[in-house]
Amino acid sequence: MLRLPRVARSLHVRLDDATAAALDVVRTGDMTDSEAVRAALREAAARRRVRSAIREEVRRVAADEGDREEMRIIREQMADLAPAPSA
Repeated sequence: MLRLPRVARSLHVRLDDATAAALDVVRTGDMTDSEAVRAALREAAARRRVRSAIREEVRRVAADEGDREEMRIIREQMADLAPAPSA
């Protein structure tokens, strides 16, 4: 079976003024536009993965009745330790 080398996907984008300015910020040193776009896409994907993991952790904690009860107790203890509001 003959296997051909994988060809990189090509993408053509028209930039508005704001996006062109953002590309200028992303480009550093002798980075090409293509390198800057690839770096920005990798960084954006990493941020989305982190946010997704955080959302999943929040869902998991919110569904944990024992953890919610422990948080309620801690809130009550903290309220007991807080100084009385002044009038």
